[in-house]
Amino acid sequence: MTDASSIDAQAAFSGTREVDPRYRLDDAALDAWMADHVTGYAGPLTVRQFKGGQSNPTYELITPTAAYVLRRKPPGVLLPSAHAVDREYQVISALAAQGFPVAKPHALCLDEGVIGSIFYVMDKVEGRIFWDLKLPGLTPPERRAVYEAQTDTLARLHGFDPVAIGLADYGKAGNYFARQVGRWTKQYRASEIESVAAMDRLIAFLPDSLPQEGPSRIVHGDLRLDNMILAPDRAEVRAVLDWELS
Repeated sequence: MTDASSIDAQAAFSGTREVDPRYRLDDAALDAWMADHVTGYAGPLTVRQFKGGQSNPTYELITPTAAYVLRRKPPGVLLPSAHAVDREYQVISALAAQGFPVAKPHALCLDEGVIGSIFYVMDKVEGRIFWDLKLPGLTPPERRAVYEAQTDTLARLHGFDPVAIGLADYGKAGNYFARQVGRWTKQYRASEIESVAAMDRLIAFLPDSLPQEGPSRIVHGDLRLDNMILAPDRAEVRAVLDWELS
């Protein structure tokens, strides 16, 4: 058994590898679709799979003049609301139009017949992804700058009015805290092994102690450092990735 603490996360998850046989694409069909739907596309096309731990298989698409990223639903039978790459495409399209740091989206394919599941294509953004969130190798001031860039990006996201940027129908509006408490209470009860008095008191306390609701805003749902691409030479967020839980 491997000790998880001994894994070099930066080395393990950075870069690309050969495509997993379970997630192989029809390269010829993809090439033809790209030619029809991505402005400026010109093959030949080379496809590799990113090593990072996305639940939606993610691929690097390289041509002689450009680099793209493809996100797809995994093939097979899935839960109805899981792996919603079409929702990801919707939100990054709206945010890109506002100048928020996301990869430029190019096209969404809802035809499962092209590669076996729906997918979308966006620009590949060059930069750094920090897989070890302790940021080894950076000085304390450098770490502080990275963490502040992360929080500044989150604050900027929460500054957008979803209605104003075309996301009025993106998710449920209002009652956010109550919905979160209700969802996590159900999750806890479903996995409860034995009664814990402190948890019972907390579950009773929270519904009557919710903060006042504010205006509805977009929630990323998983805004970790390893879901961000930073500039190669400074603490600047170039792109926020993985909007599946937004």
